Amino acid sequence: MRDILVMIEDEEIKTLCKEHTLLSDDDIEKIIEVSRTMQLHADLSKANVFIDCAHAKENHAVVVAEASPRTAPSIYEKRVVGNMAYQTFEPAVIYCLKTGNTMTSNRAITQEQKKVEQSVVPIRNGQESVIGVLIMEKDISDRENVQQELEALSRTTEKLSGLLLGDEENYPLVPDLMEEALFFLGKEGEITYSNPAAVNLLHELTGEHCEYGARLTGYLPEIESIVNADEELLVKELETKGKIFKAKKIRLPHQQKYNGMFLILRDLTDLREKEKELVIQSVAIQEIHHRVKNNLQTVASLLRLQMRRGIPEESKVHFVESLNRILSIASVYEVILSNSSIDEVDIYDLSKRIGDMLVYTSGHKVNISYDGESMTVESGQAVSVALIINELVQNCLNYAFEGRNHGKISISFEQNGHEREVVVQDNGIGYKETDKPSLGLEIVRRMAEHDLSGSFTIKGDQEGTRARLSFPGERGET
Repeated sequence: MRDILVMIEDEEIKTLCKEHTLLSDDDIEKIIEVSRTMQLHADLSKANVFIDCAHAKENHAVVVAEASPRTAPSIYEKRVVGNMAYQTFEPAVIYCLKTGNTMTSNRAITQEQKKVEQSVVPIRNGQESVIGVLIMEKDISDRENVQQELEALSRTTEKLSGLLLGDEENYPLVPDLMEEALFFLGKEGEITYSNPAAVNLLHELTGEHCEYGARLTGYLPEIESIVNADEELLVKELETKGKIFKAKKIRLPHQQKYNGMFLILRDLTDLREKEKELVIQSVAIQEIHHRVKNNLQTVASLLRLQMRRGIPEESKVHFVESLNRILSIASVYEVILSNSSIDEVDIYDLSKRIGDMLVYTSGHKVNISYDGESMTVESGQAVSVALIINELVQNCLNYAFEGRNHGKISISFEQNGHEREVVVQDNGIGYKETDKPSLGLEIVRRMAEHDLSGSFTIKGDQEGTRARLSFPGERGET
């Protein structure tokens, strides 16, 4: 009968490991080998014993084996094999799996809300890689040393316990679940309380265990200036042991004296690294934009040089149109480089740059004006908008004022929810449906419909020509 139970337990471990972990067959056999000694450990220590292995995809562990003591009451009412061990509740388990460091006499909270003393040791394979952890848990809810610790904590935090954390019986639960490291220091800077995150942090940084009564500055000399500062409330960023922390100090006044302080340390190392990566990426993108702009301006210079060296008169208009299109695209990158965003373009500013450039180089006495609100689009859309504005303004300059040496062009911008609208109006001779379609208008229509997923209309009357571009903003934009 015993052999049958062992076979069932072994098969259960294999199934769980293959379903939830990345362990090899040899590693799983090692886990099974260790599991066969668990019951002996549980009986001798009068404690619950478990084996947890790292989950393949999530930042937590899975319980693959357990043994309840036959010499004492079990901590758990239900079987927990197959359950997940989350970092919030059992940080020592995740820490040991990641680092291979042994954690002894660490406090944790079970999923049944019982406080336990937890010791965690790594299980290694033949290559000394950590493949799991062996955990021993004892119920310490009623132990005298824990009660003394709670009483000491209650005395030193009498003024804040009710205000911050409710009734004293439930006081430890909140700091124990905090991800930040929380210390309570006495008047001389000695440690009188530390939550599990603080205990793990000190062990990770210094390799030492947190001892009550010891000065925190003895472990972390870099925080001495924060601990000794006169401010009642101080928030400061500091670097120690190769990590970056935000330190918050709260001094506790009591009867016109200070009886200690809270010190909270939050690890910002990953956040600062990501910020550095974003800065590097931003610089790289800005450099790309700068090079694209320079390359476009180089092409424009080559076209100008070719025009100065002489081209057939019938080709001149095509060179000018191509030159303006290139400069319009270059204007997109000029706008990007002139503001703080790495990929957003204000199309009001963009259209003003293009319109002013076209009117100035045309030699016509045309007044161009702009009206409406600023609207930003991402660079991909901006290139299409730039070419459309170029074609519409150029169309006005080429055809609207035939037989006249002056005129007016207005460009207006409006945004209704997700829909953006740009209208180019002139007071020229007016567009006629019978006019031969131009390449410029064909470019506008294709870009409006295909590149911007929008629409384009153009109508003429006695007051001139009105061209309207409508397109949606980016997906998910509000």
